[in-house]
Amino acid sequence: MLRYTLMRLGIFAGCLVVVWGLVHSGLAPRGLGDSNGLWIVLLALLISAPISFVVLRKERDRASEQIVRRVDRAKANLQANRSQEDVADDAARSQGQSQEQPS
Repeated sequence: MLRYTLMRLGIFAGCLVVVWGLVHSGLAPRGLGDSNGLWIVLLALLISAPISFVVLRKERDRASEQIVRRVDRAKANLQANRSQEDVADDAARSQGQSQEQPS
């Protein structure tokens, strides 16, 4: 997951540098007034999103599989804890009932 995030940040940083160069060379339009920095960041985000979507497809699938495995492991642990609690609860109830019955 960290690898995927770092790769996305790398693509964004590359796009940011390219957009900054294009804007400052006059090949891309400048923002309005003092919004030039925000314009560059938004344009870089807009360009990097589809690039990341296409280029990082395999890495995104790997990250997704890791997340699914973690969720499945957490669910299994939760179920194991629940079943242990159920066994302990059943044992306590049966012990309580046997003490209430006269011998």
